[in-house]
Amino acid sequence: MKLAICNEVLAHLPFEQQCALAASLGYQGLEIAPFTLAPDPATIEPATAQAWARTAADHGLLICGLHWLLARPEGMSITTTNEQVRRRTFGFLERMIEIGAACGAQVLVHGSPRQRAPEPGQSVDDATARAADLWASLAERASTAGLIYCIEPLAPATTPVVNTLAQAAAIVDAVGSPALRTMLDLGASEQAEAQAPEQVLRHHLALGHIAHVQLNDRNRRGPGQGDTSVAPVLQALRDGGYAGWVSIEPFDFYPSPEACAAFSSGYVRGLWQAVEEPRVM
Repeated sequence: MKLAICNEVLAHLPFEQQCALAASLGYQGLEIAPFTLAPDPATIEPATAQAWARTAADHGLLICGLHWLLARPEGMSITTTNEQVRRRTFGFLERMIEIGAACGAQVLVHGSPRQRAPEPGQSVDDATARAADLWASLAERASTAGLIYCIEPLAPATTPVVNTLAQAAAIVDAVGSPALRTMLDLGASEQAEAQAPEQVLRHHLALGHIAHVQLNDRNRRGPGQGDTSVAPVLQALRDGGYAGWVSIEPFDFYPSPEACAAFSSGYVRGLWQAVEEPRVM
C-alpha cells in the first residue's frame, strides 16, 4: 500500500514541516490542496511546484496528487451557463494540470462540490452534461501531461452532480480516455451508494475505473475514528490488485491535526498488514 495524507490536515505548518511530520508518521506521500500553499493557486509557477517535489523528496516522500482544485479563488464553476466563467474555470484547471505535472503528481482529484452545483433554475442533467463536457476536454490535457484526472463522486448533501461511482464511471466510459478515471472517497461513498463501499469498489476496480482512494469516516474524522468500516475496503483493494495511492482525508482533525494524522496512519497501516497476512485454511 502506498499511503499518503492530504496536506490540509497539516496546513498550519510550513510545507517543509508538513513533509517532515508526514514522513515521521509513516506516510509515503502527500496529496496537496493547492489553496493551502497559495491564496490564488493560478499564480503558482511550475518552478515552485518542482521545489515542492524536491522538499518532499528530501523527506522520502512523493507528491501523489492534487485535490480541492477549485476551492479558491471564488467564482469558478464547471456547470455554469456563463461562458466567461466557464472559460476562466477551464483555464484555471489547465493550470492545475501543469502544476500537477511539475510536482510529479500522478492524479488530480476533482471534488469541489460548490463549483459543480447547478445554478438556480438549472437542471441536474444539464449541469452534469456541462461538467462531463469540460472533463472530456481536461482529459486531453491530462493525457498530454502524463496525469490521470479523477472525477470524485461526492455525497448528495454536498452536490447533486455525480454522487455515485456508477455515475462517474458512465462519464469515464463515454469519454473513453485512459487519462479520465474515477476514485473512491470512503465517507462520501457510505452516504451515496446503495451498496456497501467495498462492493461498489470491487465492481469498478474490475472494470478499471478506479485510479485513487481517499479514506475517512462518514463523521468527517479520520479512518477508524467512527463507525465506517475500513478493513473491507482495504481487502477489496488487495484482492483487486490495486496499485495506486490511498490518501487519508479527514475534515474534522480530531483531537488535533497531528493526533489525527498519527492515528489514521497507524490504524490504516495496521489494517493493511492484517489483510496482507495469508489466511489459514
